[in-house]
Amino acid sequence: MGTEERGEGEVAGTANAGSVRADIWVWSVRKYKTRSAAAKACKAGHVKINGKSAKASSPVRLGDQVVVRIGGFDHILQVKQLLERRVSYPLARLAYEDLTPQRLPKLSLPALPRRDAGSGRPTKKERRQLDRLRGRNPNQGRR
Repeated sequence: MGTEERGEGEVAGTANAGSVRADIWVWSVRKYKTRSAAAKACKAGHVKINGKSAKASSPVRLGDQVVVRIGGFDHILQVKQLLERRVSYPLARLAYEDLTPQRLPKLSLPALPRRDAGSGRPTKKERRQLDRLRGRNPNQGRR
């Protein structure tokens, strides 16, 4: 079907479209691997548009702020381009501005001491020392 066969009322490209479904947009910008995963995320409340939970069919418009929760972290995206089809990552990256604040570095906790393999069960004295080291009351829960 050539461009001359299109009716005047049809939109030729995605740039002129007024809105796109939320599940299609987050899938097309490669935040979810499949469209069904994007729809499930919308249904579960992991996708928000302008601060409100979005259904899969909610419209996404230019300038909207979309918050996508992936792996326990929120990704804040400002819509710059509407996409209806999945595109390569470099093109998808141009469709939004990432406003996500930088994550804080993980705090490194000191490793708990390990017993040597084959050394057997800890003695009563060693167990009490381990409980104190872990910040527990050594006699709690015992008679």
